[in-house]
Amino acid sequence: MARGWESKSIEAQQAEASEKPDTTRVRLTPEAAARSRERENLRLARKQVLQQLEQGGNPRHRKLLEETLADLDQKLSRFEGEPGEQTPVRTPTSG
Repeated sequence: MARGWESKSIEAQQAEASEKPDTTRVRLTPEAAARSRERENLRLARKQVLQQLEQGGNPRHRKLLEETLADLDQKLSRFEGEPGEQTPVRTPTSG
């Protein structure tokens, strides 16, 4: 009896999946994906530097962190407003 109920559940899931319209996933070009990863790495590095700055500590270390933060901000500013950054390639998902 449990087996019959399970197969009906699977059958219902398959019917539901076939009724859903084909959705498309955004797929980035290799260059756009690399730039996206670079941008995310910079954001994470910036977050880490900010956490270290909040902890305080040695004034020399603090100065180094502030310089690092300024450098990260400058690098992140390159990504703002780039028209080529949002050029996804749409591909259908396999269902």
